[in-house]
Amino acid sequence: MACARVPLDEQQVTEPGPLGKERTLPALHPERAEDRCFVPYKPPPEEASPAEVEEFLERAKFITEDLEWLLALPHDKFWCQVVFDESLQRCLDSYLHHAPRGLDLAALPSSPAVADTQRSVHKAVFLTFLRMATHKESKERFITPAVFGEIIYENFLFDIPKILDLCVLFGKGNSQLLHKMIENVFTQQPSYYSDLDETVPTVLQVFDTILDKCGLQCEGAAAMEPMKLNAHKQPTAMTMSQQDLADLIAYLCDSTTTIHAFLDIFPAACSSFYSHGFISRLTSFYETAVPDLEKAVRKRNFDHKSLQDDLWKRLSHSCRKMVEMTHLLLHHTCLQPILEGRENMQTSSEELLQHFTSFLPEKRFLSDYDEQFPIADDISLLQQALPVIDETRTSYLLQGVESAWDSVGRRKPQIQSKTSSSLLSNQGAVGGATAAAASGGFKAPEVREPEGAEAMLEVPHKGNNGAVCPVSGAELESLLSCIRDLLPDLGEGFLLACLQEYDYNSELVINNILEDRLAPNLDKLDRAMPRPVKEELPSVLNNRSNVFDDDEFDVFRRDQVDMSRIWKGRRKGESAKELLNDKQHIEDQRARYQAYETVVDMSRIWKGRRKGESAKELLNDKQHIEDQRARYQAYETVVDEVIIEPGDSSSAAYDLDDYDDEYDDTYDMNQVGANDLDGDTLLNRRPFTIPQVLRKGKVEEEEEGEEEQEDDTLQNNTNRDQFVQDPALLRERAEARRAAMQQRKGIRPERPSNVAGRPKGQGQTLETFLDRRKKEANKSRVSNHNRRTMADRKRNKGMIPS
Repeated sequence: MACARVPLDEQQVTEPGPLGKERTLPALHPERAEDRCFVPYKPPPEEASPAEVEEFLERAKFITEDLEWLLALPHDKFWCQVVFDESLQRCLDSYLHHAPRGLDLAALPSSPAVADTQRSVHKAVFLTFLRMATHKESKERFITPAVFGEIIYENFLFDIPKILDLCVLFGKGNSQLLHKMIENVFTQQPSYYSDLDETVPTVLQVFDTILDKCGLQCEGAAAMEPMKLNAHKQPTAMTMSQQDLADLIAYLCDSTTTIHAFLDIFPAACSSFYSHGFISRLTSFYETAVPDLEKAVRKRNFDHKSLQDDLWKRLSHSCRKMVEMTHLLLHHTCLQPILEGRENMQTSSEELLQHFTSFLPEKRFLSDYDEQFPIADDISLLQQALPVIDETRTSYLLQGVESAWDSVGRRKPQIQSKTSSSLLSNQGAVGGATAAAASGGFKAPEVREPEGAEAMLEVPHKGNNGAVCPVSGAELESLLSCIRDLLPDLGEGFLLACLQEYDYNSELVINNILEDRLAPNLDKLDRAMPRPVKEELPSVLNNRSNVFDDDEFDVFRRDQVDMSRIWKGRRKGESAKELLNDKQHIEDQRARYQAYETVVDMSRIWKGRRKGESAKELLNDKQHIEDQRARYQAYETVVDEVIIEPGDSSSAAYDLDDYDDEYDDTYDMNQVGANDLDGDTLLNRRPFTIPQVLRKGKVEEEEEGEEEQEDDTLQNNTNRDQFVQDPALLRERAEARRAAMQQRKGIRPERPSNVAGRPKGQGQTLETFLDRRKKEANKSRVSNHNRRTMADRKRNKGMIPS
């Protein structure tokens, strides 16, 4: 067996050979590796179909079990498997390539099983890389550092792309472990620094590729070459396809997030990026490409609103990471030596001022950088550390920053949430909270990225930044108390004016007061000035005018309101019928008309329907007509012929009508004036007609034919109030006549069809099935299917000239 305190690379082990004979082998030997196949990783499916989810869960389970088996191996077996098992390296590389990043986690299925399984794989992969980057696990289990560096470098266990992916995937919550792991890799194998120097130009090529895809000129030799006449016109961000634009922004977002995570976790790499002019290339790319991409995302018409929101969120995230990358590089290469008091302080300060000066032409980048990391705070730090800095130069820089804000059409925020001093004390923690959003955790991120329209409002590139609201009352009192503890002789009014002038920064106020460097407008004020009394504005309610003023429900002028008359919704206990039957308002008006009440027979007045009477009896009651009959008796018809009985004494009155043979009838034939009826004759000869209102419905003395006629008249009189009869009643009568006629003829009514049937998935009845089959078989009988037949019929009858 292996001896104690001997590095693994020098150990020899004795094992039985294939033929059973013992043999001595080095501890790191290919034959000692187990024959095990590691499954490559595939990301969770975006479309959560059951089959794809099941496939992902099964594959992820295999990977987790294999990696847990690997982690449980002894030190020598683990390294044999890592070095000589190619399937393991393919599995780990596939996870680094395809594992979802921070902004991709929102597209994952919401299944708890998928999230738990992904979290398990994520943890197993991280622990595997962590053990691979550790050359000494204990005093007995270790590898010689030089041999360890050679093993990981020659077998490509680690390289720069893998380290970049490790930072972006596992940076959230594991930044310290990752920092130690990467630092150990670079320490034991310095060749990775040279690889990093060779990688930076490739990273810079990313920006040139994006500019070329957008049809923009990039810096360098390519920018000096004139475009060929026969060259095809490059598509721009406004003209390229939606898929190309989405891929381009996703490429930019992934690149910036990865580089920022690497620089944040391993600050020692900042010097390599800084030496290749990464800052100048980054600021130039920002100023050239970002406005063009923002314009395309805002103004193009996308097929889906969600795609536009996602692109804007990714572009905003990329802009934020580029600004933070610039600050990280300046902090670790220029500001850090100044804060630590190194010998090259003067050189570092000069380089920092030169970079700030180079930012002045990049108006858009400068305003965004100053919003997140105020340049005035950095210059203030330089003035404190190096008092010999030229104030003319610093004032020129500050004026250039203000000019940049004005040129982009935005207003600089009045209150900065962070000062540069607090940021610089955290050494690499700058932007760490935002970098965590791009890490590989699978829980909800603590720092939520703005989404959709919210991102469009919060991103510092929309040009609508307004002044920040003043501090609250409690915060203002705290600032005043803090200053007065040190300077008790100053008045609160003077301190309030100083706080307003210096953006409520108490430290800056105290410093300027002690150094007597207050602004000219503050020097003119009385330093013992008290706090001004706050004037109370009159209430708006006293000046309002409303139609409901002083009513019974005006709560602004009444302290007591009858709450019994206020309810929400329908009153409890009342139905619609009760509400309509409530005639209380009629009862309230009854007393007004009592003085005009008509004297009537109360015995004939009753409330409601009379007991024992039906509607038909009530309509047939013609007592009022009988009461009027006596009035018209005087106008009875006068009979022209009177029959006289023989011996009647009244016959003498009619003797004048006897025929007289001696009567001269000469003029009787001319009818002179005979036809001119006078008033009395007209009244005597006109037959009396009873008004229709007073007529009875039936006269017993008339004949049977007349009785039928009067029955029809009665029916018409009954409905005389109906100007147009009810159509529903007419249809009902017609249907009754049709049914009676069919019954007499023996016609059986057709059963109503039910073609629609039940909803889909509930099954159909036999009647529905038969009706559908009947409709399918006879559908040619209706519509226009037989119009050719009818046209021939019309032509045969001579209706259409041929």
